[in-house]
Amino acid sequence: MKKKFYPDYLIEILFVAILTFELILILTFLFTPLIGREIDFIAAYQPRPEWYYLWLFWLLRFFSTDTVFIGGVLLPLGILSFLILIPWIDKKIGWKLTALIAFAFLLIFLITTIIEAIS
Repeated sequence: MKKKFYPDYLIEILFVAILTFELILILTFLFTPLIGREIDFIAAYQPRPEWYYLWLFWLLRFFSTDTVFIGGVLLPLGILSFLILIPWIDKKIGWKLTALIAFAFLLIFLITTIIEAIS
């Protein structure tokens, strides 16, 4: 006897899908993962960004409240615009100088991220 997709195979697929979902739920309730860091309600609040914003958090230390727009908006936009315009800049100044500048930006990003993560 030949089986058809509907209803024979569809019932089998749904049965396996529901069993898998139930197994995942049971494992989740038995072994609950620790998500995030624990909150100490007594300590003072210290805002900390995610790791990919640590370089910007470190950079903002060097700007006063009057010039924070330069360090928080204009400087990152300048770096981003350079990265976007690399194909055209490469034709003008050569690939070696462009690669050197891009590598310098990468090094600055990595070093400042590590400095802020350690402090």
